[in-house]
Amino acid sequence: MTSTRHDRATPNLPSRSFDATETFYSAFGFERTFRDEGWLILVRGGLQLEFFPAPDLDPASSNFMCCLRVADVDELYDTIQKSGIAEATVGAPRLHPVRMQDWGLRAGFLIDPDGTQLTLIEQRD
Repeated sequence: MTSTRHDRATPNLPSRSFDATETFYSAFGFERTFRDEGWLILVRGGLQLEFFPAPDLDPASSNFMCCLRVADVDELYDTIQKSGIAEATVGAPRLHPVRMQDWGLRAGFLIDPDGTQLTLIEQRD
């Protein structure tokens, strides 16, 4: 049997502008580990997001999404909010507060400037 200790999956998300994407995510702790004209990788602790160019993407009709499962969802949410992202029900970027979800976990939501929904989930061990 092969060891799966280092196996992982990473979301591949659209970016209309790598400069704008990097600026947005770096405001709450993501750092670039790779960038060329066709790919951008940002990391924050154990979280890794990978982006591909999508210059013609319409954020209002985007259906891209991913989950970020973290030990301290309140810390992540607070850090994002302190970076200037407001709670709102429309528009992008925006935040939806952390609360107990019908599916049994505490979670909030971040909609990034490209319309991607990132579900911020409290990880239970």
